[in-house]
Amino acid sequence: MRIVAALGGNALLRRGEPMTAAVQARNVRAAGAALAPLITAGHQVAITHGNGPQIGLLAERDARSNDSYPLDVLGAETDGMIGYLIERELAGALTPQHLVVGVLTQIRVDRRDPAFRKPTKPIGPTYDEATARRMADANGWTIAVDGKGWRRVVPSPPPLDILEARAIELLLDHDVTVICCGGGGIPVAETETGTLEGVEAVIDKDHASALLARLLGADMLLLLTDVAAVQEGWGTPDARPIAQLRTAALDLSDFPEGSMRPKVEAAMAFVNETGRRAAIGRLEDVAAIVAGEAGTQVTP
Repeated sequence: MRIVAALGGNALLRRGEPMTAAVQARNVRAAGAALAPLITAGHQVAITHGNGPQIGLLAERDARSNDSYPLDVLGAETDGMIGYLIERELAGALTPQHLVVGVLTQIRVDRRDPAFRKPTKPIGPTYDEATARRMADANGWTIAVDGKGWRRVVPSPPPLDILEARAIELLLDHDVTVICCGGGGIPVAETETGTLEGVEAVIDKDHASALLARLLGADMLLLLTDVAAVQEGWGTPDARPIAQLRTAALDLSDFPEGSMRPKVEAAMAFVNETGRRAAIGRLEDVAAIVAGEAGTQVTP
């Protein structure tokens, strides 16, 4: 099968862990060990990943040094860093015959999209309210509540096209495992002259992964996170895992913005357009999820 596997933030940083190089390396090693069996089983695999904590940390450091880079450049920087870590760990878990390559991926967005007027995508560390407001005032940031703390939020326009999709497909056709669309990809938009330039945004990784899966003709979209399945009644004492979701019966209002909604939306978009399967579940359960024995299976 051709599979697009999207690694959630837990692949690099589990909840409550410090953002250190050692922690990231340890978690990526576990991700590589979990994904390697898919590749050795003969599947063609494109791996995507998040970068929200990392790009936010770089932006915060920039702000403190008064030497700020735009978000598209910081996105490329984090994609290279995270892609290198995943590539290194996969290479260690696979035989030399299995080739792995990272591809910096530009994703086209529309700079006129309403998302640019309403930032919603959290990036970077979590602050207490006083610190968040001080950082926002000093740097012109928009901030919002995220869980029990406050974080910077930035525009997150929907992805329209993936510029390197043909190159990624060519690599997969030759059984090269590809790491791409890191952090949702590097956001670019057309100028009035038809050229491309980077924009201040972070694209949702799950929606970018769904678009990639459609463009590649993937047989399956895997959205891997740190919970076993989508839950009914999430956050309540009556929460229970959902083994199967059929897109025709889905009501997105059942999934709060701060929970699984982006993953469910991305899975629905892929399944509705292709008639193929998507699944949401824990990284360590990936083999069972592909076999249809774990996670939440999303079907037409």
